[in-house]
Formats: sequence, C-alpha cells, structure tokens
Amino acid sequence: MIAIVDYGVGNLFSLSSSLKALGLSAEVTSSVDRLRAAERIILPGVGAFGDAKAKLDATGLVPILREEAARKPLLGICLGMQLLFERSFEYGEHAGLGLVDGQVSDLRSDLADKDLKVPHMGWNSLKINRDDPLFRYVSDGEYVYYVHSFYAKNCAESTLGVSQYGNVAVTGVVRSGNVYGTQFHPEKSGDAGLRLLRAFAEL
Repeated sequence: MIAIVDYGVGNLFSLSSSLKALGLSAEVTSSVDRLRAAERIILPGVGAFGDAKAKLDATGLVPILREEAARKPLLGICLGMQLLFERSFEYGEHAGLGLVDGQVSDLRSDLADKDLKVPHMGWNSLKINRDDPLFRYVSDGEYVYYVHSFYAKNCAESTLGVSQYGNVAVTGVVRSGNVYGTQFHPEKSGDAGLRLLRAFAEL
C-alpha cells in the first residue's frame, strides 16, 4: 500500500486516482499506524511553503515521516518535494524537513530574462542527469508538467534530473537515500508521469 499524507494541503484526488488507475493500492491518510504500515509514502503539496509546513507540524507527523523515510521509499511532489529540503526562503525563512540538503529559492531572482513568466507553468522536457530506478520507464527528454514559483538549489549531489527554463536549470527530480522528490506533478504529466509513479511503486 502507498500512503498519501493528508495534512490539509495537496492535490489528493488526482494523485490517488492516478495510482488507482495503475492498479496500485493507495490510501489518503493522516494515521501514524497507516503510515507505518505502508510500503511507500507520498508527500503531496500545493500552496506556500510556510503555511504547508505549519499544517504538517500541527499533525505531529514530522517525526514519523523522518523515521519512515529511513526505512522505505518516500516521494515528495511539488511543494511536497520542497518541504524535504533544509529551508525555504518563500515569504521569509522557514525550516523544512531536512531530508535533502539544499534550499528553496525564488525562481524570479535567478532568471536573466525577466519577461519569462513566473509561475513556471506548463510542459517542459526532463533532462536525466543520473540514472536511477525511478526512471526505469521514463526516457531522457520526456515532457512533464510544472506549476511553481520557487525551486530547489544548492543540491547538485541529490539532483537526478532538471528542466531548463530560460537560463535556470530547474531542479526537477532529487534523491537522497530512500527520499525522492519531483518538482513537477507526475499525476498531471500524462503517460510519462504515470510511468514514473509505477517505477516508484516498484522501488
């Protein structure tokens, strides 16, 4: 069973529907027991980092997620990926889960072409930097769907794939041990996204 963490933030329905379309057992939960029983965990997220982290803290699940990430695959999606990092500078400075080294910064500040739209929204090709079982069914250059204004940086050691937006190589996929993250939304990325979720389910 794949547990999808319910902490009041995230596109739970489409993610759950995508996993079920793949024939995978998935459960949206905030139960400590169910998270511990799960074979894999997905941490979704949309919105602002500070608000999401406060809601996650309020559930009391942060220590559980850290414990379980040492034992089983965990995937953060979009804001869920950003929460995996040490800190974010979105509207102030906020501590993350510290499961992946690096920080989350404003995409606008690093774009040379200020006419490029932020949020970075839409389809972009994924350049695979490093082979990984997560890419078992995904090829270099396939298109995935992004919606974000902040991105992870100073995380070269954990970066598995990037997408180019102007002069910025947007961190698209990261891994640190059992912990994975995708800045794009696999559940909105068509067949390529479904194949990536299938690979995650087989880790």
